[in-house]
Amino acid sequence: MKISVITVCYNAADTIEDTIRSVRDQTYKDVEHVIVDGASTDGTLQAITRFRDCLAQAISEPDRGIYDAMNKGILLATGDVVGTLNADDIYADETVLEQVAAIFSDPAVDACYADLVYVSADDTTRVRRYWRSCSYREGLFERGWMPAHPTFFVRRRVYEEHGLFDTQFKLQSDFELTMRFINVRRIKTVYMPRIWVRMRMGGASNRSIRNVMRGNIEAYKACRKHGIKVSPLFFLTKIASRIPQFFARPPAGSGAA
Repeated sequence: MKISVITVCYNAADTIEDTIRSVRDQTYKDVEHVIVDGASTDGTLQAITRFRDCLAQAISEPDRGIYDAMNKGILLATGDVVGTLNADDIYADETVLEQVAAIFSDPAVDACYADLVYVSADDTTRVRRYWRSCSYREGLFERGWMPAHPTFFVRRRVYEEHGLFDTQFKLQSDFELTMRFINVRRIKTVYMPRIWVRMRMGGASNRSIRNVMRGNIEAYKACRKHGIKVSPLFFLTKIASRIPQFFARPPAGSGAA
C-alpha cells in the first residue's frame, strides 16, 4: 500500500527541511512525498533541491491559495492513501505512517485521523496546545468539531468519488471537506488516540482574531451549504470547543514525547 504525503509551501525556507526529514525518516517506506510550492522567493526552492532524492515530485508555480495547492498535490498523488503535512509541521515520531498503514489494512476503512499538538515556532518540543480528537458521532460538526486535518488520511478513491477541496472557502476548506466526507457522504473513519503531528503555532486560520472570525463564518456557511442545521450560537460553540486545548496536556504514551 502506497501512502502519498502532500506538502504545500510558500516561503518556508526556515521549516521545509524539518518537514521533509520527518517524512523521509518514517519506518514505513512505501511512501511518496509530493511538494507543491507556490513560487517561493526565499530559500525554499534551494532547500527542496537539496532533498530532491527524498521526493517523488516537486513543483513550483503560482497558485490561488493553500487549498488550490493541496488540490494540485492530490491530483499528482499516485498512492492508495493520501495525507497532507504542512510545511510548518512534522510527524510526532517515525512510526506514524506505519500506524496509518496498519489501519488501512482493513479494506472497510475510508479514512483515519488522530491527535495533534501545537508547538512553539522555535522549539518543536514545547507543547503549547493539545488538540485531542474523538471518534465521530452525530452532531459533532454542528458544534464546530472537525478532525485535526494534518492527521487526516483518506483513500485516494474518496477524493475521486466525492471531490477535492472547495476553494471558495479560503480558511475553512478543510472543515468543509472533512464534514462533506464524514457527515454528508458517510465514509467510514477510524480515530487513533495518539499524537501524530506537531504543528508550529501561527497558521493562517488562527493568525489573528480577524482570521478566526472569518474562519468561523466560513464554517457556518459550509454547514448551510450542505443543509446542516446549525444553531445561531454556532460561532460561540465552535470557539468554546477550542478553549480546553490550551489547558489539556498529552497523557503519557500518547506519542507526544
